[in-house]
Amino acid sequence: MNIETAASQMESLGSPTRLRIYRTLVRAGLDGLAVGALQQKVDIPASTLSHHCRKLIEAGLVTQERQGTTLICRANYKAMSSLIGYLADECCADGRAEEAATTED
Repeated sequence: MNIETAASQMESLGSPTRLRIYRTLVRAGLDGLAVGALQQKVDIPASTLSHHCRKLIEAGLVTQERQGTTLICRANYKAMSSLIGYLADECCADGRAEEAATTED
């Protein structure tokens, strides 16, 4: 993963609404959620959900698949793992882990 991709994905998760949508999809597992069910869970208008889903899709964190008349949203777990890996790959490379953990408190 390059820094531009990581920055784009983190930016898309910087919105509390998008983060809530994404976490809901992550919790849903591989089956994902129909847009209507996702809308009920996050309790936002359909147009707002559509806008935020588009941003998550553009960042590569969410996918959508049409099944008949139903649109299914899924978290892209490969992208999530790549982002987490990118953030953790060099954890404490220049210092000790204990010091890093205590400086954030």
